[in-house]
Amino acid sequence: MKTYDWIVIGGGITGAALSYELTKKGFDVLLLEQYATPQNATRYSYGGLAYWSGTTELTRQLCAEGIDRNRILSQDLDIDTQFRELDLILTVDVDDDPEKMAAAYSHFAIPPRLLSVEEACAIEPLLNPNAISGALTVKHGYINPEITAEGYCQAAIRAGGERQIGRVLGFIQEGDRILGVKTNAETYHSANVVVCAGGFSRQLLKDAGISARLYFTHAEVIETPPVDIQLNSLVMPAQLKRFQLEAQASTSEIDNLWDEPGHEPVPPILDAGAVQFKDGTMRLGQISRALTDPSATIDPEASEAAIRAQLGKVLPGLGKLPGTWHHCLVAFSHNRLPLVGKLPGVEGVYIFSGFSNPLVFVPPLAQRFAAHSAGEEDPIVDRLAIAF
Repeated sequence: MKTYDWIVIGGGITGAALSYELTKKGFDVLLLEQYATPQNATRYSYGGLAYWSGTTELTRQLCAEGIDRNRILSQDLDIDTQFRELDLILTVDVDDDPEKMAAAYSHFAIPPRLLSVEEACAIEPLLNPNAISGALTVKHGYINPEITAEGYCQAAIRAGGERQIGRVLGFIQEGDRILGVKTNAETYHSANVVVCAGGFSRQLLKDAGISARLYFTHAEVIETPPVDIQLNSLVMPAQLKRFQLEAQASTSEIDNLWDEPGHEPVPPILDAGAVQFKDGTMRLGQISRALTDPSATIDPEASEAAIRAQLGKVLPGLGKLPGTWHHCLVAFSHNRLPLVGKLPGVEGVYIFSGFSNPLVFVPPLAQRFAAHSAGEEDPIVDRLAIAF
């Protein structure tokens, strides 16, 4: 019976990057992913790299390391991650004050620049000038997240790692020690297990009697086929409601609701935004819902209509594009810092999830986690582990 050094649960950007970095350190690694064709948050991500958005010493450092890593990642993984830098246009609603919105971003590592309506429309001609009172802009990194995650997986396999497709049903557990993982097809043994299962992580840990302040939203987007319309920038609202929802839905007072299906601690939100990939496809969205049941039923027709209506106000040319509604779970923590490190009370199980800025933070933190696991000291990994 083979025993791995590490089993990594989840093949999104978190699990894929961590598998690669652990394998590079000489560990015997198995990556378990539920779907042969991923349906996770990485698959439906906008691909943005908000390296300008650090607001603390820790997040500024991770942003700086993250953009440096992404700039060389294509060479390291031997694939084209489609890295580039775009103009991010943060639209200010017609009823809001652009000056006050700019002030709210003043403490960021690279504060966005305030634009008039005319300046914003010159950068992004698809904007409706009558729907905004101004905008903010900053250079924003971009990659193709699906290609990048698969590149990490293939690089890990070339380095000696393994990947298996299977739905994780639970852990092999003896007392307070995790000894491996059970899937719908096989049982695998390991010295260590790290959970990178995104929105499914909380339920997986709960079933093993392990608590963690990790939550999830149901995120909904529309994906278009390649279209002739050219979007010059990545467009998002300056006042993102998603982070407000996450803060309200993760307070300690309502934490117990997340252990029961059927609750919606806070109302859903819609952040109308759009990005276009190199192949001409677009992702339009997004709705976020704090539903405590990971299998909750959502009305796709109503959601799609809501996204199209709201987006059509700001970007009229995009609201009626052909496209398909998609849905995935997005993990988040109670303090916008990821949960990284050993889980208390149980031996052999770790977590690497809950990233608010995953495509920036994951690459450097995967390197740091792997080095820490190989015996190197790392104050950032230690600090994040203490934080939860």
